[in-house]
Amino acid sequence: MLSKTKKRWSIFLFLSPWIISFLVFELYPLIFSVYISFTEYSGLNPQKIFVGFSNYIQAFSDEVFLIALRNTFIFVILTIPFTIGIALILAILLNNKNLPGRNFFKAGFFLPSVISMVVISMMWLYLYSADGLFIKLGTMMGFDLPARSFLASPDSALMSIMFMDVWAAFGYYVIFIFAGLQNIPEALYEAARIDGASSWKIATKVTLPMIKPTLFFVISINTIRSFQIFSEIYTMTGGGPRNSTQTMVHYLYEVSFKKFQLGYGSAISYILFIIIMIFTIIQKRALRSDY
Repeated sequence: MLSKTKKRWSIFLFLSPWIISFLVFELYPLIFSVYISFTEYSGLNPQKIFVGFSNYIQAFSDEVFLIALRNTFIFVILTIPFTIGIALILAILLNNKNLPGRNFFKAGFFLPSVISMVVISMMWLYLYSADGLFIKLGTMMGFDLPARSFLASPDSALMSIMFMDVWAAFGYYVIFIFAGLQNIPEALYEAARIDGASSWKIATKVTLPMIKPTLFFVISINTIRSFQIFSEIYTMTGGGPRNSTQTMVHYLYEVSFKKFQLGYGSAISYILFIIIMIFTIIQKRALRSDY
């Protein structure tokens, strides 16, 4: 009996660093952020005034928040199909064992994923500038382009960041989808060929169903990442010009840490959390995934 008690205490002792860090750095901030989302709290003094759902109601009458909400939805809806579509096509091509330089292409596609997004943003900031490569190439090809950065115009700033984001992100998902394709038993393809299935039938009846869990995973991860877009906006435009690239997380940052409205910022973060949760449930049901 004594040995069992000692064993339990020793297990608890070994787990205690994780339990303490979880309670202090994860559970407490989570509960505290929920609480302050119902208060008027600046973070500069300990005073917290309970305001109920006022912060949540304020968000939907805040013009800048609604612009940020619209821009975030545009970013998510337009980037995810291109990012996942390009990743899927390239992963299928890489799955061909006869493709020359297969490992070289895998490393090349994945390379942007290991570079800091701030560094990538600074590089594209130059490419989009008035003296950048895109303006010079367009002018040489005879296009009548304005002599200013693509990021300086409200009409092209968000689309330019979306283009850069697709370029930077698709290689990360190529590796996941490629790994999913590698797990499909070759016997399934051989059986389909013996039954006379066409390439289209094999792709739609064998390949896609077998990688459905992988697709659900990469689409979910990409959706969450896209809703939380921040580094690119912060580095390249700061939400401008005229809030044309303002997104929910960047606006949350401005409200919380520039205007010191931490209660309102917390309310925005939980609105974003609910939106992401709804999207994830819809994706799970659409793909009929048990994962």
